[in-house]
Amino acid sequence: MYDIIIIGSGPAGLTAAIYASRAQLTAVVLEKDYLGSGQIAVSEQVDNYPGLPGIDGYTLGEKFREHAEQLGAKFENVEVDHIERTADGFTVFCKEGEPLQSRTILCASGTSYRRLDVPGGTLQGVSYCATCDGAFYKDKTVAVIGGGDTALGDAMYLSRMAKKVYLVHRRQEFRANQALQTAVQQNAAIELVLDAVPTAVLGEKRVDHLELLQNGASKTLPVNGVFVAIGSIPNTDFLGNLCKLDESGYILADETGVTTTPGVFAAGDVRTTPLRQVVTAVADGANCVQSIEQYFRKGNG
Repeated sequence: MYDIIIIGSGPAGLTAAIYASRAQLTAVVLEKDYLGSGQIAVSEQVDNYPGLPGIDGYTLGEKFREHAEQLGAKFENVEVDHIERTADGFTVFCKEGEPLQSRTILCASGTSYRRLDVPGGTLQGVSYCATCDGAFYKDKTVAVIGGGDTALGDAMYLSRMAKKVYLVHRRQEFRANQALQTAVQQNAAIELVLDAVPTAVLGEKRVDHLELLQNGASKTLPVNGVFVAIGSIPNTDFLGNLCKLDESGYILADETGVTTTPGVFAAGDVRTTPLRQVVTAVADGANCVQSIEQYFRKGNG
């Protein structure tokens, strides 16, 4: 039986693995999709992690993982199906392999991309990762949908290879940080399409147009690709009724990571928090392990 089962290998989960190792707690990190370090791995550039300005997300994530491995962290590439409480703690049932036993659960499962739910939204040429697929659109025309940091960052990245980038947002104002907004507004390759909602992606076998409703009028943009960055949804389906979630599916927990269920902790983007950044995820992972140590000291688990 483990002291902690950590679900998710993003910055929060990896930091928790580091702190668990240092606290001499037995732990295993369960990761559904091996990217090395969660969604941060597909970020082209991270400008706000202290001490490492401009580092690419994959390299930063690999540094986190290497640190955890150097301290003896254990990893298993499995997808969690559901979790059950037991007299001694918890049993984690995976979609493959044997069930795993643990005294506590640390959920750091992060979020997934919110999908574009319109006709044609699954056509070839609709992407959720600019750094993964951007190279296919050299000297072509693309649209980016969204108004947050990810969307504007994707638009800037794509503008370096695409001939033209339409940045489509449903409001007049962006949610992204001011530095990104200024960079986008000064980029001649990016055209803003505001107060516009996508209604369909058009094309036979792959994307050739994006249909919009802008200020009540229908509009069609000729594009070769559509990049979607319209937010995220928490990866909490496997939790069932194990602990309470908010109306959007995020785990109710503060910066201590303590949830409504004793022995269950939450860290990173999957919990209720006003800010979802690498730096906050890292802090969450550390705080959770401290909370787990306190939980054990009180005679629990």
